[in-house]
Amino acid sequence: MIWLKTRALFSARPSTRIERRLIWSVAGLSIAGTLAVQTPFLLHLAGTSNWQSFSILSLGFGILIASAAILIGRRRHFSPTRACLAGLETAYLANAELCLIVYSEATGNIGSRVGWVVMLVIVWPMLFELVWYFIQSFQSQAPDISPRAI
Repeated sequence: MIWLKTRALFSARPSTRIERRLIWSVAGLSIAGTLAVQTPFLLHLAGTSNWQSFSILSLGFGILIASAAILIGRRRHFSPTRACLAGLETAYLANAELCLIVYSEATGNIGSRVGWVVMLVIVWPMLFELVWYFIQSFQSQAPDISPRAI
């Protein structure tokens, strides 16, 4: 997957239809997995505090819904490859926020929580990359649409 993403970002030629479908498939599976993990929090079966459940649900669903709305609303301003990568970043970011919130209250020293620290470091570049994709779509020129005869 890292190879596909790197190739899509830095290659001179656009990604193929198969590569884009593969990226969308991985993004879809990741989103489905994130939603499956969030279901116990939605049904109050996770054994966490109300505030922690609210944080997980609002951030997880918020990231997915906001990104989907921007991707759908601005689809003409995204290249197919950038749209795939934005979908993949959305899926990864929604999953990462779940991990960060759930394991933030884990006990122990920093050596026993190294996974949480690594995830905290990884989340910021993912978030900045996703925001960068969206900012680029808003900076692109609007498509030329001829006026409709009324």
